[in-house]
Amino acid sequence: MAVPFDLLADAAPDPAPDAAPDAAPDPADVIRHAWASVAGAEHQTVADDLIERYAEAHRRYHTATHIAWVLHHVDELLAADPEAAAVIDRDAVVAAAIFHDAIYDVGSSNNEAESAALAARALACVGWDDRRIAEVVASIFATAGHAATTEAEAVLLDADLAVLGGSLSSYRAYVAAVRAEYAGVSDSQWRVGRAAVLQGLLDRDHLFATPTMRADREQQAHANIGAELYELAADGVQHEV
Repeated sequence: MAVPFDLLADAAPDPAPDAAPDAAPDPADVIRHAWASVAGAEHQTVADDLIERYAEAHRRYHTATHIAWVLHHVDELLAADPEAAAVIDRDAVVAAAIFHDAIYDVGSSNNEAESAALAARALACVGWDDRRIAEVVASIFATAGHAATTEAEAVLLDADLAVLGGSLSSYRAYVAAVRAEYAGVSDSQWRVGRAAVLQGLLDRDHLFATPTMRADREQQAHANIGAELYELAADGVQHEV
């Protein structure tokens, strides 16, 4: 399954997170195509439901555009590593990508579990067997801590976090969009919580799990995260003065 996002090859590596590149397909159409490729064209009510979820008013980054980019990066990663692609169930990775942010409530700790449950029900209804459904569920759960235990999970997680290693401008747009999703959190709470998340990423041996992403984006991701941590610390000092 190849997501019809070929036009992105000549676009910026990661656009502003709330808008698709001008030449690219509508993200909603990308989701519909991806779902049809793994479930069949006769089950489009599921895609319609997902598109409605990704258009919820409180979302700024975790939208259909994000899902379309994750699908694009999944295809890129599998194309870059034929050996991994040969042993990975591509459709299972695609299904996990489509559903992984289907439930998104910034105040909940159960988003991944609920998204996984939604995926499991939908895939069971279209005839997937328990083993493949379990793989999708495990991959969605893995997005909570971003620690891959399989090659399939590594592809999904790196596709999900690709924006960390994008251009500085796209990274700033991503941060602004996530901050908008947490509008109900005070600036001081945001600084503390965000800094903890970022430092946890930097403390890892590697930000990315696949050789391709490590080669292409690891260095830029460290630079982007380091710059954000510096700004968060500077903002904190400024507010204390």
